[in-house]
Amino acid sequence: MNILFDYQIFCIQRYGGISRYFYELANNLGKLDQTSVEIFAPLYTNEYFDEDKPIHPRGTRLPRTLPQMLSRRISTFSNVGVFNLLKHKFHPDIFHETYYSLFDCCPLRAKRVITVCDMIHEKYPDNFSILDRTREIKARSLHRADHIICISENTRRDLLELTDIPNEKISVIYLGHSFVTLPVSPKQNRKNRPYLLYVGKRNGYKNFVTLLKAYSESKLLKNDFSLVCFGGGGFTSTELKLFKALNINPDNVIYVSGDDNELAAWYRSAAAFIYPSLYEGFGIPPLEAMSCECPVVCSNTSSLPEVVGSAAELFNPEDTTEMRLAIERVVSSLDYSARLIAKGKQRVKLFSWDKCARDTLNTYHQLLNN
Repeated sequence: MNILFDYQIFCIQRYGGISRYFYELANNLGKLDQTSVEIFAPLYTNEYFDEDKPIHPRGTRLPRTLPQMLSRRISTFSNVGVFNLLKHKFHPDIFHETYYSLFDCCPLRAKRVITVCDMIHEKYPDNFSILDRTREIKARSLHRADHIICISENTRRDLLELTDIPNEKISVIYLGHSFVTLPVSPKQNRKNRPYLLYVGKRNGYKNFVTLLKAYSESKLLKNDFSLVCFGGGGFTSTELKLFKALNINPDNVIYVSGDDNELAAWYRSAAAFIYPSLYEGFGIPPLEAMSCECPVVCSNTSSLPEVVGSAAELFNPEDTTEMRLAIERVVSSLDYSARLIAKGKQRVKLFSWDKCARDTLNTYHQLLNN
């Protein structure tokens, strides 16, 4: 089977969850018998691919010195023209679009496949600019696709609820997990206090403000634990004002960043990983935490119960008291933390990129046979 991935996500993201998914999917599909995998991206910015890997984009990576927005615009507009000019030279069985596009670049006779990671733009439109056209472009992309892959049952349910896409056009294939890192120590932990760990962006539906309120209402958490925020950018002036309004000592809320090795070190030393998001299409960070033997405390909404199973302490992310009590239950009991860690080590075994690739290949075959 000949499989062609387009350029889109590799122009949009230097790093990121969706481009990581397609990087892993392409390389694991390439390991399977009787498959030929190609990524056509004349210009791209993504950093996951290594020239030594068997699968990498056919094209040129733009200089890292270019600002990301400029790189994105140059590569996107250039690739649309080049792709349409040269697509007659490709003869894939499957054309897998890596993001949503107004332009139909599918080569003749290929079957179109697209992956839907979440319906966040449709469920939380207020989190996005009125100039954001993702919903409109997504709708066009989904209707022209021959088949749609959703990364969780929850995403499939949302897609069916919010669009007129028929159920028979959709498959659910879970993401994999491959958080392989080197053993290093965290670079910074002020006062050497135990800490709770939060990872990623903190705006909107990520629900960081509710976590701050839960933290501020707990004498146990405020007195005995720092709150470490990994990634997502430095604290804004609004956040700093909120620390003060909630009587949170700013020295106890710590921003750090780094690569996967550094992140893994923070996971391994945390008293608990907290994931208060209101909505996730899948949610890889809880699996990362479990693989690093860190107990997970997370929301009971959207896809997260599917991912974590019984290996995490769950809470209603809109209930500050329930969130606080859930965190306190985990950090105040070494026995309970140890049980969650043991369950987490077993849970992550259910998710692999090899299984994701094999399930995806089966879906391709079913599409072609039908």
